Amino acid sequence: MEIQQLKEHAKNVRKNILKMIANANSGHTGGSLGAADLLTVLYFEIMDINKDNVKGIDRDRFVLSKGHTSPLLYAVLAEKGLLDESELMTFRKIDSNLQGHPNMNYVDGVDMSTGSLGQGLAAANGMAIANKLAGNEHRVYALLGDGECEEGEIWEAAMAAAHYKSDNLCAIVDVNGLQIDGFTKDVIGPEPLDEKFKAFGWHVINIDGHNLEEIRNALEEAKTIKGQPTAIVAKTVKGKGVSFMENEAGWHGKAPNAEQLEKALAELEAE
Repeated sequence: MEIQQLKEHAKNVRKNILKMIANANSGHTGGSLGAADLLTVLYFEIMDINKDNVKGIDRDRFVLSKGHTSPLLYAVLAEKGLLDESELMTFRKIDSNLQGHPNMNYVDGVDMSTGSLGQGLAAANGMAIANKLAGNEHRVYALLGDGECEEGEIWEAAMAAAHYKSDNLCAIVDVNGLQIDGFTKDVIGPEPLDEKFKAFGWHVINIDGHNLEEIRNALEEAKTIKGQPTAIVAKTVKGKGVSFMENEAGWHGKAPNAEQLEKALAELEAE
């Protein structure tokens, strides 16, 4: 797919993230916008998920370990045609399938129910090990947050994945430097994340998480690595694409009002 096409998909994903959160007046805006490029490339270039196999396990799978960014996952599934776009406007409504944190029992294409930070990498590694035992050659991907990497369970899972040589597992670490309480370096600084994953036995690739070619190349490289899992450490901007949201911890879990939504959508359209 041409880079310009990927950019258009990413723009649409960001627009829908903003619309659904504004409509619900609730949701996690900054992190969802920041990782939109990563998931756009993953779903449109790398994973073999489609309408025909979305209900099964004979395909690549994805775990949104940072489950609070569910608007991103729902928007990508809709852009991919796996979720009716009209359903996005039910986000966080009382009877909606689109909960604030993704539930695998309600939405086709959600491969793991997540939300309690730190658990997703362990679940993804379990899937990767199960695939190997079953002779299933499909890959498993997980998106982590850098703030989430303050959780000890992440490193237990990292150690286990290296021990079991889960080379069918790829973790993408969304490094935006911010979390709900402010800068990660001021909370419990997790850096250097690349060196930590290397020390735990992972193959590590550092990229610009908004450069679509770098994202694609890193994900393709991960497929070639044998004998160890891969961590793609992606430097991103929280709130990417909307000037007044970028690098602002206050937009971690804040919904835009009508005026802010209009301004944000106009900025995205002007890109």
